[in-house]
Amino acid sequence: MPAQRKKVASPDAGGGRLKAFTRKIGGRGPWWLKTIRWVSLLGVLGVVFLAATFFILYRSISIPSENAAFQTQTTKVYYSDGKHVLGTFATQDRESIGIDDIPASMQAAAIAAEDRTFYTNRGIDIKGIIRAARNNATSGQIQGGGSTITQQYVKILYLTQEQSYKRKVKEAILSIKIHNQLSKKQILEGYLNTIYFGNGAYGVEVASRTYFDKPASQLNYAQSAFLATIINSPTYYDPYAEGAKDRIQPRFNYVLAGMVKDGAITQEQASKFSDHLPKFAPKREVNRFSGSKGYLLQLVKEKMDDLEFTPQEVDGAGLRITTTFNYRKQKDAIAAIKAYRPSGHKQLHQSLVSIKPGTGAVQAMYAGRDYLKNQFNWATERTQPGSTFKAFAVIAALENGYSLKTKLNGESPLIINGKAVTENQGDSGGESFGNVPLSFATQKSINTAFVDLMDQMTDGPEKTLQAAAQAGIPSGPLDRLRQDGPPLVTPLGIEPVAPVDMANAYATIAAQGKRAEWYVIESVKDVHGKTEYKHKVKTEQTIPKDVAADTISAMQKVVNSGPAGTGSNAKTICPTAGKTGTATAGPTNNQHVSSSWFAGYTPKLATAVMYNRGQLGNGDLEGYMIPFFGGQIPAKTFQAYMNSALEGTDCGTFPKAANIKSTKGTTYKKPPPKCSSDEQLNSNKTECVAKPKPTPTQERCGPNEQPDGNLGCEPVTPVTCDPPQVLDPKTNTCVTPEPTDPQQNKAACEAAGGSWNIFDDPRCTLPQNNGWVFLLPLAGLLGLRRPEDDELEEG
Repeated sequence: MPAQRKKVASPDAGGGRLKAFTRKIGGRGPWWLKTIRWVSLLGVLGVVFLAATFFILYRSISIPSENAAFQTQTTKVYYSDGKHVLGTFATQDRESIGIDDIPASMQAAAIAAEDRTFYTNRGIDIKGIIRAARNNATSGQIQGGGSTITQQYVKILYLTQEQSYKRKVKEAILSIKIHNQLSKKQILEGYLNTIYFGNGAYGVEVASRTYFDKPASQLNYAQSAFLATIINSPTYYDPYAEGAKDRIQPRFNYVLAGMVKDGAITQEQASKFSDHLPKFAPKREVNRFSGSKGYLLQLVKEKMDDLEFTPQEVDGAGLRITTTFNYRKQKDAIAAIKAYRPSGHKQLHQSLVSIKPGTGAVQAMYAGRDYLKNQFNWATERTQPGSTFKAFAVIAALENGYSLKTKLNGESPLIINGKAVTENQGDSGGESFGNVPLSFATQKSINTAFVDLMDQMTDGPEKTLQAAAQAGIPSGPLDRLRQDGPPLVTPLGIEPVAPVDMANAYATIAAQGKRAEWYVIESVKDVHGKTEYKHKVKTEQTIPKDVAADTISAMQKVVNSGPAGTGSNAKTICPTAGKTGTATAGPTNNQHVSSSWFAGYTPKLATAVMYNRGQLGNGDLEGYMIPFFGGQIPAKTFQAYMNSALEGTDCGTFPKAANIKSTKGTTYKKPPPKCSSDEQLNSNKTECVAKPKPTPTQERCGPNEQPDGNLGCEPVTPVTCDPPQVLDPKTNTCVTPEPTDPQQNKAACEAAGGSWNIFDDPRCTLPQNNGWVFLLPLAGLLGLRRPEDDELEEG
């Protein structure tokens, strides 16, 4: 029998079997029929896989214990040292009630607002989940959404606020389990007793008392609709916030429409509230927000919201929040305000904000006397800044080719194109200054000079706004000025700015041009000490260093020039620079003083102080706060606070002036000073010096006087001469007369008409006269007669 050959598997045998398997599934027929068979198979397999996965998850995920946060945990807020407690945020203020005490209108409103399929879904809404998944996929991040009332209840009671797919899956499984274990009434009861309604109210009972001052059992359908509205976003729909109605009304109407659709109310009932909201009770006073610290706590809550911490976490998660507020500096701020605040002026408001240059950390903030009585935070609300805004005009000028020596017109009023544009007032005293350099215009706060600067600069007002933005002033007030084109008076501070923003802008200058955003929350930890947030300082060189240095130099003169500077009352124990501000408001022919400021800085601390009046902060200060100029009470408040806050610290130093050279405008040359009668200009004609004393000269004496030896005169004493001397009338002295014989004296010789020669003998040669001259005496003696004599006798 021949040997059998062993079969060897072909390399393609495995692939062949796979092809055979796929042919069996696809079967015979056209391609589209085969495709349908394949899709059907994959669908069945997918369903089996999902079912298996769901079964495994359902069995493995158990209902956890209730969140500790919902067993009341108090959030604490600390000063910057992490030891002194600034305040606390309320533990969950809750009073649970049974479903029978919750009116049907409230139950219907909650369902209309949050889950219209509540009674038909099994804890989750597949359509909602698909919609949420689509939104999350297109946005690139987990945004949430699609949650049923059961899911929200599960998330609040058993899970965290983490936004992740893992948490969403766990939420869905738990929701199905809760749905299977509890009735719809039990779920709705737990939900309405657990959910947060804002303003510290947990559960519908406390919410009803908070907003309507009544128990939940007495709620009407409109009040129920509002409480259901606020569930979606308690902060956004807070009825006590400014502009609340415009935010609430659309959502409120949506809830009413859902109640109509569900048959809970009629369309007529809904229409009664289509354009207005139910009346709210006054906001509840909470003692933890009393006094000036209430403003700080409220600001912390707002900033926590900006950091995306939910109200539930802030008010009930037991967080530990460390702020930037310095415990000692905050006390110093309160003390300084109290020291200089005029007594009995209930309409007067004050704010003080102090920021660390280079970091943006708010070290101290005084925003009002009592938050419970007035919720306006005057440190963050905007007020006309007056001449404190001139600092940005200085920056703009230095950045655009001008210098501190640029010549400006300080005449008052300032006439441009035949029209009076502005005049000097406020801290400058209303004086007309003539031509002045930019440095002096800053020192004296000369309105007209700064308006002239705007007129000289191309787009001067716009460049000033740009400089303000570089320093840290937000875009809001700047954009409002841009709407109609910023006017030439922009540097005079006509658009409101918040003191905290002005303090931060000045901190940028103090930091030599490095800007940092201001902040108040340093860190946040959870109840177990795990860090949930830590602030990171980010700075940007927004102002050139040389520009900042010259700006500091100009602003130092405001404080350090004694009476010649408008801010001398603000001088501190450290190098100080700053600017006064006295703002006016109202029409040109009826203006009033609306606010009074001093903003300044040392190398390591920047502070803005503001005083205003009235409910809106624009009441007239003149005659109410005396004196009302920024260089007075605000400057003294600044000095008192800064001296206390800086005591025992390293002052630091300012940079030297850069002395930027101008390429535009005209350089100011100081005119020669006017000298008194006993002074004269020096050789450089820059200052007056004492005139030199004249060299003494001999007094001119009269005819009968003579010099006395001391440059004076005395009477002449008669002189008697002994012969042969005679008195010389010219010198009043005795002199010996010259001889008269021509042969003995040259003078006598020349007087006789002769010529004198000492080598001749005789020495005097007289003119030729035939001897008659010498014979005349002899002729007389001899009796010589002349013919004329004979004729006389004959006659």
